[in-house]
Amino acid sequence: MYKDELIQLHQFLVFVLKYLDEEYEVKEECKEYLCLNISPHHIHRTKAEHKHAIFVLSAAISEIIAKNNDGTSSNVPNGLAELVKRSKKELLRFQDQNALKYQKQKIKM
Repeated sequence: MYKDELIQLHQFLVFVLKYLDEEYEVKEECKEYLCLNISPHHIHRTKAEHKHAIFVLSAAISEIIAKNNDGTSSNVPNGLAELVKRSKKELLRFQDQNALKYQKQKIKM
């Protein structure tokens, strides 16, 4: 996906979360997302950061839905939790690579 498409998806998921917040108490489930301190309006943030935020937000939404609908399986929240872990590793790897590039550029100067 392109970065602008990820930002649009991020915005849609924020709308879903706001809708769920009107129906249920969602503060606890979305704590991890809020700690990321990234919103769809932060267009200067990297594609990897938005992708990670989308996975965290999706996991929170699926957890809210699973908790409030007794018949829903926990497979979806568990699968999304795994995607959150993978995207976190990818984000950290991306940040490390950028830090190395910056250090190499600084040394050349």
